Amino acid sequence: MQRPLQIVIRDMPPSEAVETHIREKVDKLESFYPHIVGCRVTVEMAGKHKHQGKEFNVRLDITVPGSELAINRDRHEDLYVALRDAFDAAKRQLEDYGRRQRGDTKIHESPSHGRIARLFPDDSCGFIETPDGRELYFSRDNVMHPDFDRLAVGDEVQFLEEAAAEGMQAKRVSVGKHHYPG
Repeated sequence: MQRPLQIVIRDMPPSEAVETHIREKVDKLESFYPHIVGCRVTVEMAGKHKHQGKEFNVRLDITVPGSELAINRDRHEDLYVALRDAFDAAKRQLEDYGRRQRGDTKIHESPSHGRIARLFPDDSCGFIETPDGRELYFSRDNVMHPDFDRLAVGDEVQFLEEAAAEGMQAKRVSVGKHHYPG
């Protein structure tokens, strides 16, 4: 970094362990994205919540060539979890910023379309038939909208195909009007 790391701790006693942890996290960000110009990490206690006790806020202000990234993670009762979440978000923002700098674009999968072929409510799963006649497994956890219990055989759905240990499966299943050729 061109500028020294700034660590600000508010409304709580200073802690060498917390500062060391922050320095390690910033070092990892720098090894991931070496063009960081400056970084300011602010940690503060958000006050006492009636039921959970202390809660922490973490804010990162990261200066990179031509821009500044701000990451704010509010109110987590575990300081180290709040720091982890903030630095994970910072890494994602730095990834996106690096892609934009290189002119790379993030490619989003386009959803596939099909119809609910079979449902097994007792097992919380079902199968989607694709326009080319394949059947893809999905579970209750893979249904986005509406709830699994509101699905019916014949519903037109969109989904993402994903490889799993048992073969291709449908993820992020949602019902809607789609152009299903069949």
